[in-house]
Amino acid sequence: MSESSRPNTKVARVIDKYDLAGKGAELEDDWTGATGDRTSLRDLADEFNRSVLEAALRQAGEAVAETDIDSAYRTLTGDDVPRADEMRKRRELEGSGVDVDDVLSDFVTHQAIYTYLTEYREAELPDRSENLLERKTETLERLQGRTTAVTESTIETLVSGDQLTDREYEVFVDVRVVCSECGTDYTASELLRRGGCDCGT
Repeated sequence: MSESSRPNTKVARVIDKYDLAGKGAELEDDWTGATGDRTSLRDLADEFNRSVLEAALRQAGEAVAETDIDSAYRTLTGDDVPRADEMRKRRELEGSGVDVDDVLSDFVTHQAIYTYLTEYREAELPDRSENLLERKTETLERLQGRTTAVTESTIETLVSGDQLTDREYEVFVDVRVVCSECGTDYTASELLRRGGCDCGT
C-alpha cells in the first residue's frame, strides 16, 4: 500500500507530530512477536503514550530519566491517583513548557493501536501453532541466559562489596530433564528439539 492510500489513523498522526521515527515498526514487531514474546495491545498503548510524553518533554528542552517518565505517566493517567498529586504533576510539567492537555489528547487507546497496526501497516498475527516448539525452546534458552547474567552480576556486586571471597567464578545454568521410563538425561533444549524421549519407539 502506498503512503497516500493508507488510512489516516490517529497513531500515525501522533508519530509524525512527535517525530517518533521507527515507532511504527517497533509496535508491529512487539505485537507480532517478531523479536520475542508478543506484547498486548494495552501494553503497547501504554508504551506508546509514555513515548509521547517523553517526546513532549524533549521538545520542551527537558531531559528526563525513564523512571521519571513512568512516574509522570502513572500520575496523569492512573485511576487511583489523588487529585492533588495529579494537579501538582500538571503544574510541574507545564512549568517545563509542556502543554499537558494537548499531550493527553494525543494519548491513544489499545483500539487505536490495533487500527493502526492492521489498517495502516497491514500487520497480521502469525499462526501461533507454527513454530511453537522453536519459540518455546528459545524462551527457555533466553531465561537460562538471563539467569546466568543475573547470577554473574550478583557475584560481582558481592565481591566488590567484600561480601563474597574474591575468586574467579564460573556460572553454569543447566536445566535438565530425566525420562521417567528409561532414565535418559537431557538438557531441556535438547529434549524439546528432539521431540521428546524416543525410548518407547
